[in-house]
Amino acid sequence: MKLLLPLLLLTACAQPVKDLSEQSAKEIRDADMAMNALALQVGFNKALLAYADDNLFKPQENQLPVVGKKALEEHYAGKEGTKELSWSPFTAVASASGDMGYTMGNWKFATPDTTMYGFYYTIWKKQADGTWKWTVDGGNNMPSEYKSK
Repeated sequence: MKLLLPLLLLTACAQPVKDLSEQSAKEIRDADMAMNALALQVGFNKALLAYADDNLFKPQENQLPVVGKKALEEHYAGKEGTKELSWSPFTAVASASGDMGYTMGNWKFATPDTTMYGFYYTIWKKQADGTWKWTVDGGNNMPSEYKSK
């Protein structure tokens, strides 16, 4: 019996772990696109809050970053945000364990008198209920040399 227990433990530990990266990357891409669809309906700020992890980190241009969902709620208080900002991921990658991942993509801000473009990145964390929430989100304007192409 003394020899059997370590052998059973070794066998249990040697079982291959299922790679969840492909399925999780699809789920992350779907969450990213659903957040964009919501932003077009209710506004950027409300959509980001709806998909925000409690422990988020959101860099802000020329400001300190926003840390935590409560702080983001205060930052966006009374502001639903623009409905003219859309985005689309060009890649989604997830960890083999299926609990973290990221998307990167292009965004477009279009109003009747101006259109701007840029890149974004979003880091996603799987929640206990199986949903995906963003934990880091940022981006930048597209460099001017690409705007004329």
